[in-house]
Amino acid sequence: MVEETIFSKIIRKEIPADIVYEDESVLAFRDISPQAPVHLLIIPKKLIPTVNDVDAEDEMTLGHMFVVAAQLAKEHDVDKNGYRLTVNCNSEGGQEVFHLHMHLMGGRRMQRMG
Repeated sequence: MVEETIFSKIIRKEIPADIVYEDESVLAFRDISPQAPVHLLIIPKKLIPTVNDVDAEDEMTLGHMFVVAAQLAKEHDVDKNGYRLTVNCNSEGGQEVFHLHMHLMGGRRMQRMG
């Protein structure tokens, strides 16, 4: 059985979040510990613990997350200068919440990764 996360509670509106986008398959909200002037989290409403747990039925949702990311980047005025999209996988990859999520960060020059 897959364990529920804090994101599951945000999806069900059991705990507050600054939601910036929602539709039937995806939710996006502001990160509570932002690492950039714009730092949003984009999550599938389906609980997928890590990238390793993605399967073929998730393709449409994951592609939709990129469409939503591009829309949010434009709405938050970071599309022209640039932004970073990051998906971490498991502990050594930096994943802290085990519900697949995409970070959208922008509004400043991003440092090189590595």
